[in-house]
Amino acid sequence: MRFVQTITISFALLSCLTTGCRCLRERLYRDRLSSIDAAVKEEIQEGNIPGAVILIGQADKILYHKAFGYEVTEPYRERMTKDTVFDIASLTKPIATATSIMVLVDRQKIKLTDRVATYLPAFAANGKELVQISHLLTHTSGLPAYTSADELKGQFGSPCPDKVIEKICSLKPQSSPGEEFCYSCLGYIILAKIVEVVSGENIDDFAKENVFASLKMKHTTYNPPSSWDKNIAATQIVNGQLLRGTVHDPLGRLMADKSGNAGVFSTAYDLSIYCRILLNNGTYYGVKVLSPEAVTMLTAAQSHGRAFGFDVHSSYS
Repeated sequence: MRFVQTITISFALLSCLTTGCRCLRERLYRDRLSSIDAAVKEEIQEGNIPGAVILIGQADKILYHKAFGYEVTEPYRERMTKDTVFDIASLTKPIATATSIMVLVDRQKIKLTDRVATYLPAFAANGKELVQISHLLTHTSGLPAYTSADELKGQFGSPCPDKVIEKICSLKPQSSPGEEFCYSCLGYIILAKIVEVVSGENIDDFAKENVFASLKMKHTTYNPPSSWDKNIAATQIVNGQLLRGTVHDPLGRLMADKSGNAGVFSTAYDLSIYCRILLNNGTYYGVKVLSPEAVTMLTAAQSHGRAFGFDVHSSYS
């Protein structure tokens, strides 16, 4: 099995220059932004990445948006475009799963201090009865990083979402809640299940309705339609075929491509919209997705350098 290198999407925020004339500021911006082209092209030439889409914004203005290189390099080449759709992998965790959890917190449907076993009684097995939702969000629940997808697939076939949940619930914790940090895909799979239990909708439908559609993120979804295939950056070659529109993560595939840890596909532009709600206290052009308090919890360190969604300064980063 040959892997195509993961394509990097970079986002940055430029500092606002508060002095000097407008033309000077614009010239300085151009000088800074022009250096990006050379840096990305060098990475491509050295074979570190096949391509990239770079988008930089300030407030509601896009200052820079360019595509470089290729979205597919083998068995043939396809050019990257600004509209290329990416498997955004673990960005699924904060953008879909943690944000959905915060929507439920804002609606007072759940509390971050609630025990996971309140919603999934089986989770209390083997000493996990004290684990809270907050511990899952910050990767301090004691759950291991991952579990064998091949083993589960061999036993139950694919997909087998219920069996994945059963397996995670049966695991013995590696540490007490809140004691140690261990970046865990398993915790975010459980968080997505909590969203489903509380809302009655799987993470796919809930995130689409309450986050992506609300923000008019038109090219962000789980399980993208086949009509998008031509614009999707391939992640792998499987049996001679490009993997496009199917989540690359093995557990994500067992979860029917609707997982809390991975599975969302998106574009640089759509992700820039999401970035704007974080910069604007949860609101985008009058549409409120999150409270200012929820945005702070998503982005400010809460435990072991992790926010309730993003990494701020953990040992993992």
